[in-house]
Amino acid sequence: MAAAVRSREGYADFRSHRTWYRVTGELGGAQLPLVVLHGGPGCTHDYVDSFKGLARSERAVVHYDQLGNGRSTHLPDKGADFWTVGLFLDELANLLRHLDIAGGYQLLGQSWGGMLAAEHAVTRPTGLASLVIADSPASMELWVAEANRLREALPPEVQATLLKHEAAGTTDSPEYNAAVRVFYDRHVCRVNPWPPEVTRTFEAMAKDPTVYHTMNGPSEFHVIGTLKTWSIIDRIERINVPTLLISGGHDEATPAVVQPFADRIRDMRWEIFENSSHMPHVEETERCLKVVEEFLDAHDG
Repeated sequence: MAAAVRSREGYADFRSHRTWYRVTGELGGAQLPLVVLHGGPGCTHDYVDSFKGLARSERAVVHYDQLGNGRSTHLPDKGADFWTVGLFLDELANLLRHLDIAGGYQLLGQSWGGMLAAEHAVTRPTGLASLVIADSPASMELWVAEANRLREALPPEVQATLLKHEAAGTTDSPEYNAAVRVFYDRHVCRVNPWPPEVTRTFEAMAKDPTVYHTMNGPSEFHVIGTLKTWSIIDRIERINVPTLLISGGHDEATPAVVQPFADRIRDMRWEIFENSSHMPHVEETERCLKVVEEFLDAHDG
């Protein structure tokens, strides 16, 4: 198990900044390493930490904090022209080179991480052997439409609070955050109370929301950032590696937002975790890791 596997941490220099990473297990084993991309944009690796449970003596698992987040360099003064999809694609490519694994690896992206992983996959990098897209939309237009539909099922007083603060531009108020949490407890993480690793991620985002607010917005459903028009639907067919899709039965990433991936990726499997929302790796950890492990083992190059 991962607890018995060694881990090491380090930094990769990137454009005069630093990307923090952790490798659980030893690189260079018989099985390809798995690189895990966290969500947000603006989260940290903490809430996807359970995937280190896939590390074995012959498979390493790589976590990292994307630039602007967690233990990587924070840049609160940078604006929208800096925080781009291209920036994070370049950071990923830089990390693969730094770890000397660009020639062979598997990739798992959760939420925004899955969007980023798909963007990476459509470039058809020669070393990518397989892809896991977990709880991710194929377009933000679909995401927002479904989020609004889910919002309509919230208690009327919660809906009213959300609308009031969004209209007034007071989305940093405790009242707004409390109303947001009602949605999150239904559609982001249904484990109550939230596990420590999930809490750590949200606390880190609250401490420095630069990336999240710039690219997404103040909440999962009030998307007013630079990603609001993002879509990969017209490029999905370029993904040419075996792909595992993951989503939850109560997920904010509803079947409608995942469906374009299922329709357009030739070699695809879709696993829905009926007792989970946006974090099957937290809500149904054992089963989720088993499903992912079987997929990785089947596509080890």
